[in-house]
Amino acid sequence: MGLGIKKNDIGMVISGDEKGKKGRVRNVYPEGNSLLIESVNMIKRHMKPSKKYSQGGIIEKEAPINRSNVMLVCPKCDKPTRIGHNTLENGKKIRVCKKCSEVIE
Repeated sequence: MGLGIKKNDIGMVISGDEKGKKGRVRNVYPEGNSLLIESVNMIKRHMKPSKKYSQGGIIEKEAPINRSNVMLVCPKCDKPTRIGHNTLENGKKIRVCKKCSEVIE
């Protein structure tokens, strides 16, 4: 996964049915090469009553989306961008916006 999209970044879907939607990255799954984005790629699941879902019924929740279909939205210029990498003097790697060259925390 490296220094790509991380948890709590803002991601924008660039292809598929959800194209154009933005949301906060809730979880990153490096083994499946996918992300979970808030309010994007909603699916319905039929759940039996349990401790977590006392009522049961049809539950709507987010499904993971492939990392290749999501771009990072730069917090400074508010545009979807690719991620560049720079190394500081102390040897620490940082993420950089390719459009405005600002550091992404």
